[in-house]
Amino acid sequence: MKHLFIINPIAGGKNCRFDEVLQEVTEFTKTLEDESEIYVTKAPLDACQKIEKEAENADKLFVYACGGDGTLNECANAAANRTNVAITHYPCGTGNDFLKTFGTENTEKFRDLQALVSGEVRPIDLIECNDRYGINICSVGIDARIGTDVHKYNKLPIIGGATGYVVSLVVNVIKGVVQKFKITANGETLDKNITLACACNGKYYGGGFNPVPEAEPDDGLLDCLIVEPVSRLQVAAVVGKYAKGKFKELPDIIRHLRTTELQIEADRKFVVNIDGEAEYTNKMRFKVIRNGVNFIFPTKMTKIKAKA
Repeated sequence: MKHLFIINPIAGGKNCRFDEVLQEVTEFTKTLEDESEIYVTKAPLDACQKIEKEAENADKLFVYACGGDGTLNECANAAANRTNVAITHYPCGTGNDFLKTFGTENTEKFRDLQALVSGEVRPIDLIECNDRYGINICSVGIDARIGTDVHKYNKLPIIGGATGYVVSLVVNVIKGVVQKFKITANGETLDKNITLACACNGKYYGGGFNPVPEAEPDDGLLDCLIVEPVSRLQVAAVVGKYAKGKFKELPDIIRHLRTTELQIEADRKFVVNIDGEAEYTNKMRFKVIRNGVNFIFPTKMTKIKAKA
């Protein structure tokens, strides 16, 4: 049995707690009887390589993603379909959106290292995204474009945080709200312009968007929304409903479907949001992987099942 603590030294952006987290984890590992290791990542996908290497030599490996949703995504990719590996999240990022799936009152319990080490392991689903995996929510369309460009505008001297998001929103609305996609699910194909589409395993993304409150990460299904074309004047109101999980109030604009697979194609490459990370392709298949990864839930959680 080995405990592997993966620490992202830049998680949290301007509110990065690297020194504090490193000290907390270092002190905690001194209390463990089992073998343990702290690994500070050096580059994107570095965590994947470390976990894969350790998994080959361990009969049981518990991995603690000490970072944000991106760090958790890397750990999930390395642990996917490995029966001897279990992962969890010690939240140190900006959004920590996936954990909100289990109720905001439980988020703090994931910050209790002892509760994680002695927690309960249960399998949850993953989203296969071509040759990688998502654990939370994936999307295409205007919100994926906005999320990708936020990082670009945040680097400008007087822009950052929420301002960067607003600038990205305005720029992308000016560029155009809709894109043409060919979408296939449940034996039906749509070939048309849309505003955005998402495939949900979890409930929250983008720092607070909650498109499908009913989504569960252990039911073997993806909850997907397809937003019909809207005008520039409509986009704020429609996205507002989408973000608050009120898609049922706009049945003519927002379509909800539950499926095991959603395929999206386009004539040119488009950006795909995978747990907050950008992927560029002209064909993406989202496929649910039932019980794709073992997840550690902290002790003393009142309800492990996902909740709204």
